[in-house]
This record gives sequence, C-alpha cells and structure tokens, in this order.
Amino acid sequence: MARRLEKFEKLPVYQKSQELFDLADVIAESLKEDSMKEHLAIQMCSNAALIQAKIAGAEGGSLYSLRMQNAVLIKLAVQDMFNAVSFASMVKINEEDYVQLMREKVEEFRLVFVEWIRGFDKSYDIPDNWAIRFDTSTPEQEKLEELMFDEDRFFGEFNEDDEDTGDFDDFDDDDRYDDEGDEDKSNNDK
Repeated sequence: MARRLEKFEKLPVYQKSQELFDLADVIAESLKEDSMKEHLAIQMCSNAALIQAKIAGAEGGSLYSLRMQNAVLIKLAVQDMFNAVSFASMVKINEEDYVQLMREKVEEFRLVFVEWIRGFDKSYDIPDNWAIRFDTSTPEQEKLEELMFDEDRFFGEFNEDDEDTGDFDDFDDDDRYDDEGDEDKSNNDK
C-alpha cells in the first residue's frame, strides 16, 4: 500500500532537501574506514534529516517567527552538513571528491529555500518576548505588536484542524480530590 504524501512533501524545497539527504547518504557510505568516519557520517545524515523535519515544522505552523526559526535551523544544518563533507575531503577519508557536487546541491537547495521563505506571511505573527523579531523597547512598538496579532485567526486554525478535542470543561477537579479523600478514608479505616 503506497502511503499518502504529506502536503509539505510536495513542496519544491522539500524535494530538494530529499536530494541533499540522498547525496549525504551516498557520501556517508563512501567514507573510508577511519576513526572519524562514523562521526562524520552521522553528522551528515542527521543534518540532512533535520532539514526535512524543520521544513515539515515550518509548514505545520503559520506564525512567521516560528517559520523563520525553523528556516534558520535549516540554514545551520545545511552549513554543518557541507562542513562535514569538506572536512572529510580535507582529511582524505573521501573515496571521491564530493565537495563540488555537494556545493552544487546546496546552491540548488538555497535558491528554492529563498523562494520558499519569501512566501511566509510576515503580517501573521505574535511577539515571542525574545526581541528577535520585535523590539518591545517602545510603547509604540508594543501597540503595533498588539495590532498585528489576530486572535480569531490564530485560534481559528486550531479549531479547523481538530475534529474533536473534547471539552475541557468536562474535566472535574473535584473527582481528583474525591479519589484522594477516598484514599484518606481507607487509610483512616486501618
């Protein structure tokens, strides 16, 4: 049975990330036996997998700052993966020189990546209290931030995705205390 492709797997940026993943896997397999082989192979493959996970994470949420946070982690993972390939070549544990091929794949990915992040909705965001995107140092900026956040739109997305999350009002704290009370009663009966 063929599995259904997720929406993010159809994106050009994800498909390019799959090419990076496949190349990292080939390079990792081709490394000569060396004390660093396992470390470099893990570094390359785990970064390639992280890139795909962060694309899915960015597509899973719509807040601009969260999407950009994932984008920054993707950029760092790509750089780290390329550095591992370069290092393997420098210490001559590569059977072949994959540096140029990786450089070309990274550039192809970068072009699609830039196009992808330019499509993020900058107007849909909330302050995260880390002052990375928002400068909360002025009252005027705080007012702008309040205006940018559309609470109905934000919480409406949760309601669309969840079919039946249950009713939190059904949770009765008294039941927990009744159970504890029953336990206390049984302890007193002894």
